[in-house]
Amino acid sequence: MSLHQPHDLESVYFTTPKPDRAYVTAELATIIDFIRYGASRFSAAGLTFGHSHDNPIDEATHLVLASLHLPPDIPPAYGAGKLTTEERVRVLSLIERRINERLPVAYLVGETWFAGMKFKSDRRALVPRSPIAELIEAGFTPWLDGRQVERALDLCTGSGCIGIAMAAYNPHWQVDVVDISDDALSLARENVAFQHVGERVEVVRSDLFAGLKGRKYDLIVSNPPYVTEDEYAALPGEYSHEPKLGLTSGEDGLDACLRILDEAADYLSEDGLLIVEVGESEQALTALLPEVPFVWIEFKVGPMGVFALEQRELIEYADAIRTVAAERFRG
Repeated sequence: MSLHQPHDLESVYFTTPKPDRAYVTAELATIIDFIRYGASRFSAAGLTFGHSHDNPIDEATHLVLASLHLPPDIPPAYGAGKLTTEERVRVLSLIERRINERLPVAYLVGETWFAGMKFKSDRRALVPRSPIAELIEAGFTPWLDGRQVERALDLCTGSGCIGIAMAAYNPHWQVDVVDISDDALSLARENVAFQHVGERVEVVRSDLFAGLKGRKYDLIVSNPPYVTEDEYAALPGEYSHEPKLGLTSGEDGLDACLRILDEAADYLSEDGLLIVEVGESEQALTALLPEVPFVWIEFKVGPMGVFALEQRELIEYADAIRTVAAERFRG
């Protein structure tokens, strides 16, 4: 069928089963057409962009290219490529679902990108979006300069993206990826297989460190839940599709972080390093533990609520950390 036969095209669309009422016209023909159309529709609908993208153009680009099974770095010349009728129907249907259901694009197309790598993504775990990707791509410079890393841990791994990316960028590392959620771990296993790192990445079910007795790591990286209950209640609809277990952590968002701080020293080597993301809970954490010398990491876009601590610092300030944690969890 010619793409220049609008009446036939509409006939195909309106007799095809679909989850929405997107209208197909011959005016939309090329990849660029659909990216522009999607971006315009997303802007007009007032969507929230917080899952890997921060603007409607990047969001629409992700949706269109992924739905066409194309990589995000295709040459610009391909933007003039025309879509088939079936492709038009599929892309427009996804655009309408993104608007009507407020589903993150990663869940709609089943994939997203993190640290330059493609990962499977669905409702079993949060959509990968941590600034820790920048650290991985930069080799954790300067934080790991001069350190020997053999074993690393990705605690609260979710989809497995952080630990898998660490293994991919550092072929000599052995990495454990850990979570308490069976759903998240099933997705992490799929991503381990997808990225062919199964020989160096072990998927472990554990409530933080509870199932890791006897293991030692040179580097522990964690992006635990850190959203407060009030923040969660105010989140846009896009976040309601993600597992709450991966988002919230007590009234101030720091329940998981305090447990990590209280226990991490026992699982780090003498020269070991702990890196944890707490996002907007940074101020609450420094207020709780003003004596602890958190080093807040600067990213290209500025501070992002990610701190680094040495194993020796965790030991030195263990009493202060334990006092706060005990008060938090007593009873």
